[in-house]
Amino acid sequence: MSLSMLCVLLTGLLPILLTGAAKFAANGFDNREPRPFLDSQTGWRKRAHWAHLNAFEAFPLFAFAVIMAHLNQANSAAVDSICLLFLLFRVLHAFFYIANWATLRTMAWVGGLACVFALFTVT
Repeated sequence: MSLSMLCVLLTGLLPILLTGAAKFAANGFDNREPRPFLDSQTGWRKRAHWAHLNAFEAFPLFAFAVIMAHLNQANSAAVDSICLLFLLFRVLHAFFYIANWATLRTMAWVGGLACVFALFTVT
């Protein structure tokens, strides 16, 4: 498995880790009705849930960009580097979201989006 494909896998698992933090760190988690439970959370657990949702939103375009870069036979080292950078930005985005550092969160989000654009243009 290439490094870029590993990054796609790890990025795809990130939302699961985030929702796990929101659900299982809380007392009284109800697995029969997880959505109302998550909606009722406050503080960092609520933000972890929001980071979980945002991670799902970011994933499809990233995965598609990686596939397109490979189909276009882009430089593998460049694609791998961009994918690692994207994964780093997404982890930072989640951390900043949970910490409630909005400006840094936005900067990490923009960095991740720039990586996606770079994957579409790398040769």
